Amino acid sequence: MGAPGDAGAAPPLTEDEAEELLRCICFKTGPPRAVGVELEWLVHDRHLPHLPVDEARLGRAFAGLRDLALGSSLTFEPGGQLELSSPPAASLRECIDSTAADLAAVRTSLARSGLVLTGCGHEPWNPPRRLLREPRYDAMEACLDRTGPAGRSMMCSTASVQVCLDAGHEEPGPLGLGRRWQLAHLLGAVLVAAFANSPAGAGARTGWRSTRQALWAELDPARALAPPQGAPPRDAWAGHVLDTPVMCVRAAEGPWPVPEGLAFREWIRSGRPRPPTRTDLEYHMTTLFPPVRPRGHLELRMIDAQPGEEGWMVPLAVTTALFDDPEAAETAYRTVKPLAETAGPLPAPRNPLWVGAARHGLADPELHGAAVGCFAAALEALPRLGASKAVRDAVASFHERQVLPGRCPADDFPFPGKETRS
Repeated sequence: MGAPGDAGAAPPLTEDEAEELLRCICFKTGPPRAVGVELEWLVHDRHLPHLPVDEARLGRAFAGLRDLALGSSLTFEPGGQLELSSPPAASLRECIDSTAADLAAVRTSLARSGLVLTGCGHEPWNPPRRLLREPRYDAMEACLDRTGPAGRSMMCSTASVQVCLDAGHEEPGPLGLGRRWQLAHLLGAVLVAAFANSPAGAGARTGWRSTRQALWAELDPARALAPPQGAPPRDAWAGHVLDTPVMCVRAAEGPWPVPEGLAFREWIRSGRPRPPTRTDLEYHMTTLFPPVRPRGHLELRMIDAQPGEEGWMVPLAVTTALFDDPEAAETAYRTVKPLAETAGPLPAPRNPLWVGAARHGLADPELHGAAVGCFAAALEALPRLGASKAVRDAVASFHERQVLPGRCPADDFPFPGKETRS
């Protein structure tokens, strides 16, 4: 992405160029062939998980991870969460096998420091604590603080399973771009409900099955929203990106300015505080946090981090099956299409469908019915996708243990604290 200081040497971006870039670089169409996953984890002391890990101890443990030979990229979030991002894999089996091997190496290294990875969508015990001090995170905090405390919690206290899938065919059909875009924004609520795993924060229950998703919904007036549904995906996304206020203006030295209410389109037109470049547009896109983010492929961002060492495999397998197997994709679309009436005109994640998913999980009868149908379709599709028996068994177990009785991981969360409503 270029350094902040390159803006003066790069040519200014016109509005037409920005729209064309967004249409071209955000949706790269073709047969669905690749799958990837981004796994975020909270990091806790093995024996005292309710206490924050000393910053120096965490730093030493993370330094040891940099010597590991990993296929995935390893990064750290502002609050000390650890993220592994797999490379694009040619199959679900390849993605799971390579990511599992990397996770095993990371866990072994952290264990030497007495630390463990915790699969939970929101830190249940400790308040937000920012460890990374960089101009972009200073600017992000300043920007998000304008609308309340949700921004700091999002930055420092949340973790997820993000599934990355190809955008799909250009032409219509079960694997077409338009269908997959619509499916993502309806099935996404089912995935929120089925895998909700963040019922607590600051030492008490919050009243949400997915506190993480509730935070995204209140994060910012526009930054965490999906673009309006109904328009062609390229048009909808390009307009959304250009009309969303910029979070900050990158600078070579000193703090990054944090303008208020300056949409990227207006920045192009005014040229102030300096004319934006293509690199600025690319950075601006990384500061938008919709539940489905197009980055050439589709990045599905709505799933809470999952419990257990292998829990992350289940949402990855189910989501891949429902998008990339034509028969399962058609079944999933027909199953979730009626949910559009519940969603109504508001964008995700603020519409009634998504709010209900975050608050009630699969206790919501409509979402429970959709989840039962979608999981059944995924289970039928996984053998066709070459999923291993271990993965198929894990999905089947989750289906029987959680989905059929209308439960989600949050319902089994081992947290004794009192409940507080948010």
